Amino acid sequence: MNNPFFWLGLSLLLVAISLMALLLVAIFTLQELARAARSAEKLLDTLNREIPPTLRDIRVTGKELSGLSDEVTGSVQSARSVVQQVDQGLIGAKIQAKKAHITTRSVLAGASAALQVLAGNPRRRRRPPTRRPPVSPLNPPPAGPPSAGPPSAQPLPPAHSPNPDSKLDPKLDSKQASKQETN
Repeated sequence: MNNPFFWLGLSLLLVAISLMALLLVAIFTLQELARAARSAEKLLDTLNREIPPTLRDIRVTGKELSGLSDEVTGSVQSARSVVQQVDQGLIGAKIQAKKAHITTRSVLAGASAALQVLAGNPRRRRRPPTRRPPVSPLNPPPAGPPSAGPPSAQPLPPAHSPNPDSKLDPKLDSKQASKQETN
């Protein structure tokens, strides 16, 4: 076993066996890589055929959705305007109903008064308002000549001062006086 050629031959044999094993493993690995490359190529071909139409369909769908959303927005706005018009119509009808109610009550009250007057049976007559004396200030001004002070310190004129040239009775109030003038 001291022979160097023996050891050299043995080591060359082991190297050759190792290289053969490595070569076999590399061949199997390259075959698997080739299969994987063919599979990836088929997948990429399929994607190249399928993706552009799919993207076109997605774009068309997006455009259709935006069109539909615009239509829905228009429909909502149209419905809102219809609701507002109906609301305005209801408000108008309510106002007209109130006016009709007031007019009807006025006509009925007028007809009732006319019937009572024609029948000679008036319900009641108004009394003329009583004349009240003028209101005096709480703090009467001091006796003496009027001063040129503020106007609030000046005495107030009487509420009704009869005109001596007038033919009216000073005891009557202004409504009755205007009625007396027209007669």
